[in-house]
Amino acid sequence: MEQKYAEYAVQKAAELLAIDSPTGFTDQAAAWVLDAFAALGFEAKKTAKGGVLVDLGGEASDEGALLLQAHTDTLGAMVAEVKANGRLRVTNLGGMRAENGETENVRVYTRAGKVYEGTLQLCNASVHVNGDYGKTERTFDTTEVLLDEAVTSADETRALGIETGDIVCFDPRTRVTASGYIKSRFLDDKLSVGILLGFAKYLRDENKQLPRRTYVHVTVYEEVGHGGAGSVPAGVTESISVDMGCVGDGLRCTERQVSICAKDSGGPYSYEVVGKLIDAAKREGADYAVDVYPHYGSDVEATLSAGYDIRHGLIGSGVYASHGYERSHKAGVLNTLKTLKGYLFV
Repeated sequence: MEQKYAEYAVQKAAELLAIDSPTGFTDQAAAWVLDAFAALGFEAKKTAKGGVLVDLGGEASDEGALLLQAHTDTLGAMVAEVKANGRLRVTNLGGMRAENGETENVRVYTRAGKVYEGTLQLCNASVHVNGDYGKTERTFDTTEVLLDEAVTSADETRALGIETGDIVCFDPRTRVTASGYIKSRFLDDKLSVGILLGFAKYLRDENKQLPRRTYVHVTVYEEVGHGGAGSVPAGVTESISVDMGCVGDGLRCTERQVSICAKDSGGPYSYEVVGKLIDAAKREGADYAVDVYPHYGSDVEATLSAGYDIRHGLIGSGVYASHGYERSHKAGVLNTLKTLKGYLFV
């Protein structure tokens, strides 16, 4: 697996990161994903739920078909109240936390198609005025969106067309450094969508025919737990989530490695699949780590919970500071691509 496919994966991830797509507001991102796979020559279609299902081809196999899953929905927020002072109280979409979003620039999307800018701030945010600034617990009740508009009342804000239920998106602030790091909100899991596009480009450019039928499902409700609960093609007996690998205290993985998950909050992954993923990484010379994630769930677990009879696994490039301002590295992307290649071309 050549470095150019990792470069392509990061490039496509950066393009996708520029499209706001919190859970429940993913149509534009899903359309981009569909077009990106179609441009590589693969059959792609939108599911009724709003995800994208891609056929990567491959031969019929006694093992059954394989489904690779990643998600393009991200954390975000929704307007819960237009406050009397014209500012917005918001509620989280997925695991967005107020302390991670405080002082971040946001975009508010109205149902009329207008977009307004603002910032999530602590209520009474000036340290020169608020003596309890450092003591206040950050929640979505103690923070508010301060709109970059001349509004001081609920009526003035509503006159802009902003109402309860409008979508609030946080600026990802994507950066790719000269040293190979990629920093952004929402690498979970748009980096993995980029990785699957990089693998698809490898198949096309190298004219590779997969030895077993393989599909990609890019889901749009992973962050609320039911992304992978449907749209599983007939004949699938195995599914692997390509999602962010955890990096932190007590874990071995770094941002430069591919993480192979043995167990998370939903229990152990298929012992057989985990073993084959380890063997694949070794065969391809991928730098890998096997870890147990203490606070985590994935699309493939949603697939199992929905009643599908499959074996399951989880891999991904190591990502630090998950659900915050996240960081990974092109080396982790390449090692994930190598592991996918080794797994699919045994």
